[in-house]
Parts: sequence; C-alpha cells; structure tokens
Amino acid sequence: MSLLLPLRAVLTGAPGAGKTTLLDAAAAAGWRTSPEVAREILRAEGGMALRENDPLAFAEAMLEAHRREYERHAAHPGPVLFDRGLPDVVGFLDVSGLPVAPEIDRACRTLRYTGPVFRAPAWSAIYTQDPERIQDWAGAVASDEAVTSAWKRYGYDPLDLPLAGVEERLALIAQSLH
Repeated sequence: MSLLLPLRAVLTGAPGAGKTTLLDAAAAAGWRTSPEVAREILRAEGGMALRENDPLAFAEAMLEAHRREYERHAAHPGPVLFDRGLPDVVGFLDVSGLPVAPEIDRACRTLRYTGPVFRAPAWSAIYTQDPERIQDWAGAVASDEAVTSAWKRYGYDPLDLPLAGVEERLALIAQSLH
C-alpha cells in the first residue's frame, strides 16, 4: 500500500511572467496558496538594500521564509500552490554568480514539493519592471534560465505554462491538481 502525499505544487519561472496574477486567481477560486516570499522580503524595511548590499543574506532570508511557508502548509491535506520554492533560491544565487551554501542545498534536497512544478516562461508582452522587480528584460530571461536549471538540478521536471490568459493557465493547473 502506498502513502499518497498531499500535492505541493509550485509556480516558478521568469520575473514578470504572470505568476502572482495566476496565484491570486487561484486563491480567489478557493485554492490554498502561498505567496512569493522574496517579494515580501523586498517590501519590508531594508529589504531592497539587503538584496543589493548582501545578496547572500538575502538568499538566507528567502530560505528561511520558504521553510516557514513549507511548514505552515505541512498539515494541510489538500493541494497547495506555492509562488516559487526552495530551488528558486539556488537560481537566484546562480544568476548572481554566488555559491550555494550547504544549508540551502540540503533544504532543496530534503524539503520536497510533491506536486507539479509549473514554469511561467519569460513573456515580453506582459513584462514590466516595478519597485521590487528591478531586472531588465535580459535579466528576467537570465533569471528564468537559472531558476529552471536549479529546479532540474534537484530532480524536478518543470512543466511550461502557455503564453496565455489567466483562465487558460489556471485550467491547465487545475487539471494537474484535481
């Protein structure tokens, strides 16, 4: 007899590719969701300075926030859709040219997501910068490549979402989760 684990699905991919909008639509439809922790850190006092002046400490802050979110949803029996996950921290470090600390690597290997990983690819038609999304278009593409590579490094096979409206993307995810 096999034990079925609750689905822990993830939205990853390029900055500005529609992940937060999609997550908000999922929450509005009654799904259990987890927000993007990096954006929350960046919005906190000193968050942008931390990212700019000490990217390793920023990565550690993201690691701790992802761990808290992972644990917060651990007892929930149904599906949870996370906006990014632990391997995204590795992608951030890779695109920044920084080493991956053993603690971050260990977390990526031990705290596993059990549902599909959906990748929102870079999408120039909807990409815009904002106060927390500071990458230019080339930086957004590089970030997408780095985080996708990181997810694959940890044994996940990200499924590309179409460059389509929220409803179509949400329906595709719903087919995989329910």
